Amino acid sequence: MHNLILDTDSYKASHYLQYPKNTEYLSCYIESRGGNFESTLFFGLQMFLKKYFCRAITKENIDEAEKVIQAHGLPFNRADWEYILSQHNGFLPIYIEAVPEGTIVPNRNVLLQITNTDPRCFWLATYLETALLRAIWYPTTVATLSYECKKIIKKHLLETADNLDRLDYMLADFGARGVSSCESAAIGGASHLINFYSTSTISALQCINNYYGADLKKYKTIPAAEHSTIISWGKDYEIDAYKNILAAFSNYPTYAIVSDSYDYWNTINNIWGKSFKEYISNSHSTLIIRSDSGEPVEVVLKTIEILMKKFGYIINQKGYKILNKFIRVLHGDRISIEKIQEILEELKSKKISAENVSFGMGASLLQKINRDTQQFAMKLSAIKKQNCDWEGVCKSPITEPKKHSKHGRLALIKENNKFTTINYETISTNKNLLIPTFKNGKIINEVTFSKIKKNVAEF
Repeated sequence: MHNLILDTDSYKASHYLQYPKNTEYLSCYIESRGGNFESTLFFGLQMFLKKYFCRAITKENIDEAEKVIQAHGLPFNRADWEYILSQHNGFLPIYIEAVPEGTIVPNRNVLLQITNTDPRCFWLATYLETALLRAIWYPTTVATLSYECKKIIKKHLLETADNLDRLDYMLADFGARGVSSCESAAIGGASHLINFYSTSTISALQCINNYYGADLKKYKTIPAAEHSTIISWGKDYEIDAYKNILAAFSNYPTYAIVSDSYDYWNTINNIWGKSFKEYISNSHSTLIIRSDSGEPVEVVLKTIEILMKKFGYIINQKGYKILNKFIRVLHGDRISIEKIQEILEELKSKKISAENVSFGMGASLLQKINRDTQQFAMKLSAIKKQNCDWEGVCKSPITEPKKHSKHGRLALIKENNKFTTINYETISTNKNLLIPTFKNGKIINEVTFSKIKKNVAEF
């Protein structure tokens, strides 16, 4: 059983003794201070709140935490945790406001603000930093990366295709086996599904359904082979493995067959291009040939060129070549945002439309990121002491100016289509884009997955 009291950094257990004695409230915020992309796609707060912050602290949690923290050589604030249990029924006395999930916000702007609602628990907002920051940086970074990939694919479709019909299905999440846990797969996979409908991560579907009420009927996938289903027949019977799959899924509109278990170029040229050419050409289904090894740019280009020679192609209205509708290409090995860009640029240079290929992205989508990818941080920005007004505070290290933090209670506004973080007291008639999201154990302004996707589409 997860114990929220222990979901923090060790040293934070001692912090309740370190703030000024007359402190009543602390206000903290989360932002992306920079990174690989100029903006972030905010996502993931609601699923975290529902799973962890909406659950009450129990006496068993307190007992366990005391045992662990004291054995760890630190003081334990048992009195205040018991106060939360007795006076708040174990629910966290905190208030969170945040930008709506699906909002794309330029870096160095506030995304979320948290404060305590009970003055005795002034220390609580900063105590929760470890769990809350992790809950934001990971899904937001994956969602942002996925969104940036979609921008690249969309750009090339606009340049080389007659429509955007395939856009939402051109990047699939193949990352479940490459992450550190099932929960990471679920969270990261859900983040990708804001932008695309294609995934092989079933836990992501559970996630968006359980925490955001998503309609799973929209997230269709296709039957697909893997190397085990090919090599189980033996090398001498490779063609029989393919024949079996073609027969099994002939009534499906689309299916994929990995084709590089042995000699990929022989398979493309002779098995698909000769032995099954007539069958594929007369099929009402679309066969997707999946390559899973080799240098991605070279392999994708050569595959499409061979298939065009074997099966023919048409020229679209923009003058780019398209394979006939019964055959397409998927590459799912070593795909990254950089490789997607390289592949599509290479195809464009050969007058080949981007719609011929789709991608599967694994570790580069869900695992090869970290908190510094977008330089996420949570910082204290304001303190209220007994019988005093709110006072702005910030860190300002002379050795690294970019780590200077924000000062005061914050608000986010949008004027002339530009986001700006301002002091809350100066908001006047501007609308604060930070909306109430959580208070004292309850979700406020719950959002659906379809609404999040709509928010993204509006940008």
